[in-house]
Amino acid sequence: MQLEGYSSEKYMYWIENNKNRIHEKTDRIFVSVLVIFSVFYSITSFGEQVTTYVGLNIVMSLIALFIKINQKEETKKPLVFTPRAKRLFGISLLLVLVDLLITLFIVHIITRDILSYVPLWGGILTVLYYFSPYYMYGGNLIAKPIEEKINKKYYDAACEKIRNLGIKSIGITGSYGKTSTKFILATILKEKYKVLNTPESYNTPMGISKVINNQLNEDYDIFIGELGATKAGDIDEVAKLTNPQIGIITSIGPCHLESFQSIENIMRTKYELIENLPTDGIGIFNYDNEYVKRLADKTFKEKILYGIENIEETDVFATNVQVDSLGSSFSLCISSLGVIDCKTKLLGKHNILNILAAASAASVLGLSLEEIAKGISKLEPVEHRLQLIDQGTGVLVIDDAFNSNPEGAKAALEVLDSFTGRRKIIVTPGMVELGDIEEDENEKLGENIAKVCDIAILIGKKRSVPIQKGMKKHNYNEENLYVVNSLNEATEILKTLTRVNDVVLFENDLPDTYNE
Repeated sequence: MQLEGYSSEKYMYWIENNKNRIHEKTDRIFVSVLVIFSVFYSITSFGEQVTTYVGLNIVMSLIALFIKINQKEETKKPLVFTPRAKRLFGISLLLVLVDLLITLFIVHIITRDILSYVPLWGGILTVLYYFSPYYMYGGNLIAKPIEEKINKKYYDAACEKIRNLGIKSIGITGSYGKTSTKFILATILKEKYKVLNTPESYNTPMGISKVINNQLNEDYDIFIGELGATKAGDIDEVAKLTNPQIGIITSIGPCHLESFQSIENIMRTKYELIENLPTDGIGIFNYDNEYVKRLADKTFKEKILYGIENIEETDVFATNVQVDSLGSSFSLCISSLGVIDCKTKLLGKHNILNILAAASAASVLGLSLEEIAKGISKLEPVEHRLQLIDQGTGVLVIDDAFNSNPEGAKAALEVLDSFTGRRKIIVTPGMVELGDIEEDENEKLGENIAKVCDIAILIGKKRSVPIQKGMKKHNYNEENLYVVNSLNEATEILKTLTRVNDVVLFENDLPDTYNE
């Protein structure tokens, strides 16, 4: 429930599609045995062997608990007992206790002898508790109005605080690239200002409210907020919260297409940021992205266009671009300031686009070309986003495990391809949340993998079928293809395969809500 953002609808969808994970073989055996015992003792002798029945229940429960503890796999993102999680747990547990009392009351009304009929109501409760995930669903429905009231209190406090401080606020949104752009912009602006940005991928109303309420104060000059969305109206909500004077749209593509349903819906939602800018606000658009370009063209507020491909039409662009395994170099051209040569350790051509977005905002806020270039030289890779890791073993790792998308996966393979003279290995489960185009996009990913990679380790025998289909189009050597069920299995295979001078790309790591 926590991984699904406390959305009852998403939680039920997950339950319906992951029944084998909810009720594993151990659970089914445990419940079946207890129900058989309950029926047997209920038929044969009420009251006479209650102690034996209770003893068997305790022993079976302890055995099952021991097995479950030993079978438990380490989660990628473990449960965090936040105040909200504690409230949900308490309400759900209360529902369990209510069921217990109702069952006891009914048995008492019918039999007038609860103790003698322990096997009867014990068996009923065993079946009820087998469906315990639905208690969590019920608890979440009951908690919803409570949480909405609590959230509104923190949201309103954050809204009022950021406006009273009169701080310069920047909002960044996009299907991808927004987190990297946020950190890049913060690094550059720190050459002149004191900057507070939302950490990691904090991009929801409550995450941003927490940062504003707990950390933002009059010491800061600029606040940078990453604005995330999974449905229409989400950007409007966080834009009204952060009160941005500058809005950046980094990209639009088929991310969260399952919930948005169409690219047009994504476009409308991302544009909510521009609609929330004041009349003297400034919109910054990636003019290389066809969908963002369409939004920019219909915007009549002041705007800055950036890109690499359409330099004749843009205000901020890069020329003399050189990208290799050590980073990138390019000439930064800002129409209002001039041209300066820049170098960065960031990998990939797409990161230059992110830098251009940040440079555009920095120029608006009065930084000189020299200050912008100095900030660019200090940039460090964002964790899990084309992060190059060298542990001194002779094997390089490119960690691009955060939420893969078609453009990002393509860029990651381009980076991997730049490591000439090395054997190239990819570990990936493919891409998710792409709606109807997911299979086609994963097939294209397979084609690109076949062109670049010497060895491919795919995670998920079912999920990876489209990737394998794409690889077969290019007659990929099946001896160099490994298909496994988990990241742990992939890691074990890597231990036997890798050798000095290899480079390994980890492309996307599915969240715990996915299996296969």
